Amino acid sequence: MQSKAYRGVGMEGPIARWYAKITQRDIEDFRALARRMSEGLRPGAKVLEVAPGPGYFAIELAKLGNYDITGIDISETFVEIARSNAEEAGVKIDFQLGNASSMPFADDSFDLILCRAAFKNFTAPVGALREMRRVLKPGSKALIIDLRKDTPKQEIDRHVDKMRVGRWNSVFIKFTFRAVLLKRAYTRADFEQFIARSGFQKFQVAEAPLGFEITLLK
Repeated sequence: MQSKAYRGVGMEGPIARWYAKITQRDIEDFRALARRMSEGLRPGAKVLEVAPGPGYFAIELAKLGNYDITGIDISETFVEIARSNAEEAGVKIDFQLGNASSMPFADDSFDLILCRAAFKNFTAPVGALREMRRVLKPGSKALIIDLRKDTPKQEIDRHVDKMRVGRWNSVFIKFTFRAVLLKRAYTRADFEQFIARSGFQKFQVAEAPLGFEITLLK
């Protein structure tokens, strides 16, 4: 058993609130992803977001249809922020405190699972994948979107510049990508090894400008 569920400093208190404010600049990206994920999703479908942070994707998805959406995050501050954001948006989402590698859900519970920009921070990546597979309904899919270790620094700079967060925030975010996040990120071979140990039999790995989109089918 891992003594800590996440790598590095925990996203609590001021740092979590700063992150929530900064990532809100990407709201159009969250909206676009929500529209894409809603395609073919039936009314009443059960959706799980693993590590939703401030909850922006889940909230945008909830605005698009009558879905049963749950979010599970290890950060108490993020759970509080996400609940507040959902209430302000007028949508109903069950944001819970919990660990991605030990989720409090029954087997075969969800029609869709999303984990965005968080997988590299889990101390038990195989455990998290096994849990995603366990709680996913047969015939359904999970999608992991995350940074890849060989993401070009120029692409990171382009992404941060597009956020228009101000000079000092921009410098800090670019430094964090280079000094911390790229070091935690995985290669394609890493993911293939994790998946082979997770129980998922079918998967696809596609490259995006900032990383990977990994589709896992149960």
